[in-house]
Amino acid sequence: MRLRTVTVVTMLLAGICSFAHAQQPKPMSIEVFPFELEDKSAGAGIIPPDEHDRRYLSESAQVAKDMLSQSGRFTIIDVPAAEKQPAPQYGLRNCGGCESQIAKGHGAALALLGVVTRVNRTEHTMFIRILDAETGKPVSESFTDLRMGANYGWPRSVKWLMTNRILK
Repeated sequence: MRLRTVTVVTMLLAGICSFAHAQQPKPMSIEVFPFELEDKSAGAGIIPPDEHDRRYLSESAQVAKDMLSQSGRFTIIDVPAAEKQPAPQYGLRNCGGCESQIAKGHGAALALLGVVTRVNRTEHTMFIRILDAETGKPVSESFTDLRMGANYGWPRSVKWLMTNRILK
């Protein structure tokens, strides 16, 4: 009797788990483009972006990739370096959503672009947009208000946006 009860309960749990697994939506493929810096500070014309800026932009993009992947709702499309296209002269942020077509060409369903706007050396804002690769229409557009912290604070802004806006 006990063995029969355990068998029935096991079968029911297996069925419920299979049903729950079948109900979960398939993760969407997304290409996360390198984050861009739009420097509007007074020193923009004097002090060019340096290795610290490049490092924190790269870390910001990686935080976005990690959080999207860990959510279970997205599959990150990593494009080999040989297939990456150079960004337009004034960045993807100014090309009218061209990142959606690039992502589509790489087999992604979505395209994510992050832009850090440096207000001055210790304040910045951040904008992250996700476009549908097929239509080029926005799926999500998230913006932080003014954030304190020099370039080392950019990855924290990504984390805040991902947690409180994009993955909410």
